[in-house]
Amino acid sequence: MLNRYRPLPAIAMQKIKEALAVEWTYHSNSIEGNTITLQETYVILQDGMTVKGKSLREHFEINNHHKALQYLYRLADKKRSVDAAILLDIHRFMLNSIEDLYAGRFRNAGVRIQGANFIPPNARKVPDLIDELILFVQDNPLSLNTIELATVLHHKLVWINPFFDGNGRTARLVMNLLLLNDGFPPAIILKNDRLKYYDALNRANQGDYAKLMLLMAQAIERSLNIYLNALPGSDDDYTEISDIVKEPDVPYSQEYISLLARQGKIDAYKEGRNWLTSKKAILNYIHNRERKRLL
Repeated sequence: MLNRYRPLPAIAMQKIKEALAVEWTYHSNSIEGNTITLQETYVILQDGMTVKGKSLREHFEINNHHKALQYLYRLADKKRSVDAAILLDIHRFMLNSIEDLYAGRFRNAGVRIQGANFIPPNARKVPDLIDELILFVQDNPLSLNTIELATVLHHKLVWINPFFDGNGRTARLVMNLLLLNDGFPPAIILKNDRLKYYDALNRANQGDYAKLMLLMAQAIERSLNIYLNALPGSDDDYTEISDIVKEPDVPYSQEYISLLARQGKIDAYKEGRNWLTSKKAILNYIHNRERKRLL
């Protein structure tokens, strides 16, 4: 769908990238326990200010993630393939001035992950497991599509847990290199989806990737809708579901449309706790459902 608007206006692209960079940095750090708010993240990144009452480490996490993200965009501009060197470079950005001794280095001892249903592999196996994973991504022996391959890469990096700290943030950035290289918008996991995200990862540990694939697809769709809404010629008006159900020709309840959105059955994306969709998306769903009944 985004291809209809290429080449995209440079100004529109830059504004969207800047807005997404702030969101991306906020949500990825919040998932890991950083308490700096979205508005405070904007102030830190745009104005270079510090926030009273927040730790120095939390400030470093915000700035480090943003720098790693800019590095990621540069890699995507050059269509750089994922490799071990890029993985280490991104992690080096993440822990800069936080844990310099371990920044950009694989762990050399065992770790445990609170709330996870597995124990990460022995540290001695980490380099070989990373090499195997990179080879799998590059060769793609199962002929996975880009979203599937990015999802597997993300999960396996979290499962290997190659670093003492910063694994989740690094994995979420690295997997997006695959998406950006293939023309997709980024998959940004929202803070409010944290529990759903961890549950999906635990299911993937047992070989069930369905929940994680859906979460990634919805995250990509959300970013895509943000791009489309900001571009000239966009004819979709995305609003909160609570407002759409007030339209007289929308026959569904707010709860049912929210369910369709969560299940990925209609074009929708999430802002904070609220789902946004368009009247057009709901009417398309109704039309397609009626067609199936006639077949």
